[in-house]
Amino acid sequence: MTPASTCSALILWIRRDLRLCDHPALQAALDAGRAVIPVYILDPETEALGAAHLWRLEQGLAAFAKSLTAVGSRLILRRGPAVQVLQDLLAQTDAKAVFWQRAYDPASVARDTAVKSALKAGGIEARSFDGHLLFEPWDVETKQGGSFRVYSPFWRAVEARTPGPLIPSPSQIPAPAEWPASDDLHSWALSARMRCGASALAAHHEVGEAAALRKLDVFVDMALANYSSDRDFPGKPACSGLSDHLALGEISPRRGWYAAQRAEADTNAAKGALHFRKELVWREFAYHLMWHSPQMLDQNWRSEWDSFPWHDDPDAPALLAWKQGRTGIPLVDAGLREMYVTGRMHNRARMVVASYLTKHMQTHWRQGLEWFADCLTDWDVASNAMGWQWVAGSGPDAAPYFRIFNPVTQQMKFDGDNAYIHRWIAEGQRHPHPDALRYFEAVPRSWTLSPDAPYPAPIVDLAEGRRAALDLYENRSF
Repeated sequence: MTPASTCSALILWIRRDLRLCDHPALQAALDAGRAVIPVYILDPETEALGAAHLWRLEQGLAAFAKSLTAVGSRLILRRGPAVQVLQDLLAQTDAKAVFWQRAYDPASVARDTAVKSALKAGGIEARSFDGHLLFEPWDVETKQGGSFRVYSPFWRAVEARTPGPLIPSPSQIPAPAEWPASDDLHSWALSARMRCGASALAAHHEVGEAAALRKLDVFVDMALANYSSDRDFPGKPACSGLSDHLALGEISPRRGWYAAQRAEADTNAAKGALHFRKELVWREFAYHLMWHSPQMLDQNWRSEWDSFPWHDDPDAPALLAWKQGRTGIPLVDAGLREMYVTGRMHNRARMVVASYLTKHMQTHWRQGLEWFADCLTDWDVASNAMGWQWVAGSGPDAAPYFRIFNPVTQQMKFDGDNAYIHRWIAEGQRHPHPDALRYFEAVPRSWTLSPDAPYPAPIVDLAEGRRAALDLYENRSF
């Protein structure tokens, strides 16, 4: 294809949309008939993200750059405040438009609003598009016209909706006559903060759009039929493995929605497929809540919890033991170690781990939220906040605040053969699983942890921790 004129160029600002397929902003850029310059900006908001997520971002950017090369394009990398970077690029390329996919958290909304205002003031076309979600948060309303506060009616409001057609991947992207200069990805050192943990993460990740699409196909063929019955068992390969791909936009949620919807036509797979769609909508619900109540990211969603006497010392020895996966409660420790090695944690384990911190340890949910934000490769701003507040009781939840998961009974019910425990806990095992040993290779040397050390005694007695939590709840008005 003959390169388009530089003067007719359009900048495609890439963010959490590292894919070619089902990309509305990219399709709009192609429809404009101009040369397209894909740009990723390492701005201060991005540099503030957690260590594991930045490592995963680096891998995703490298994979996306290769995908662009295959269709005659390339990824331009620039570092700095978004407004300044875009204005510099516009001057260097004589581009007259900037397109991007929307974000919904308060910091991104403020940044994008400032960018759009500055660009339009300079006579530049600035447009944002959907693509990160199935439905825009403001498009789903109660019958009274307000926002939802409980998941079940939210699901009923969207279950029969069509989230728009899938957009095919382009075979070619028109290039400018001259490409602007680009930073070198490795010079950004996005993986530096992971130190020795980077090799552990690398062993547990396949990155990029092609890997995401392949995982979805395997999941639909091999696990979707039993998803609703098996997904709570952390020792079973029952989940899609798409969480980090969705977080970085290497696959669109619509792709999963339609794959599950097609499978619902098969009687044998219908129940599992429906449950998978409900999980996609649980993610939507998190964004819906964040859009309408942005304070949920760092404040109690229920203001009546503001005076609750959480333990909130970031240097507390008990909190460090929790972070290290050395609470003495096997299911809790297994979940935390899985996260440290793989950058992900099974959802059942996440609930138990979070409940133990906020209920048995009576520690503020923000301490857990911040640790997850640093350790998760599949970190998602809305899902992380909603998940922690849902378990803590301070968030949107139709269940009572005094729900307290018992890690022992949870283990007996969902890991009765100890497959998950044995995979992640090395102490006391004659032949520990390689993943259990990999944890000790990944952790900071300053922790001085060894698989040969005795497994720790519980830092909180489960019965006493439960009683203490209930006493606090019962003496307060919620």
